[in-house]
Amino acid sequence: MGCFQLPRGLCQAINAMIQIFWWGSKDGKRKTCWVSWEKMTQPKYLGGLGFQDIEMFNLAMLARQAWRIMQNSESLSTKLLTTIYFPNGQFVDADLGSKPSQIWRGILDGRDVLKQGLIRRIGNGENTSIWEQNWLPRDVGMRPIAAKAPNPLRRVCE
Repeated sequence: MGCFQLPRGLCQAINAMIQIFWWGSKDGKRKTCWVSWEKMTQPKYLGGLGFQDIEMFNLAMLARQAWRIMQNSESLSTKLLTTIYFPNGQFVDADLGSKPSQIWRGILDGRDVLKQGLIRRIGNGENTSIWEQNWLPRDVGMRPIAAKAPNPLRRVCE
């Protein structure tokens, strides 16, 4: 589950088994549904019961693997994936490739989840695109929406 993306049907089947356990029937009598599935999967700090939705949990585990690749460039698995899939670029910009393994597909799905919240550190701004990369520290819309000038600037350093 930490390396492969589980099929959506399998995740739904596992969730259904959990729901049947909590809400199913015993000896032909239905159990009482005290709370909804949404309330059960809501985090405890938001008033829920903290159960894991299997599909979301799988994506979180894959995002964790993507984070490890980004943070630990000296590990053997990172070096291997770098050599095979993105030898001349960065992990954040890596493509799927022509014959990707299931592990690589899963890690890229985790990376896509991770990219939604990643933000670049600017430094001198020469490597940061104003319009294509997240760089503004705010909750929604981490990059500018549109330029007022006809020929907008391309890099943050400009």
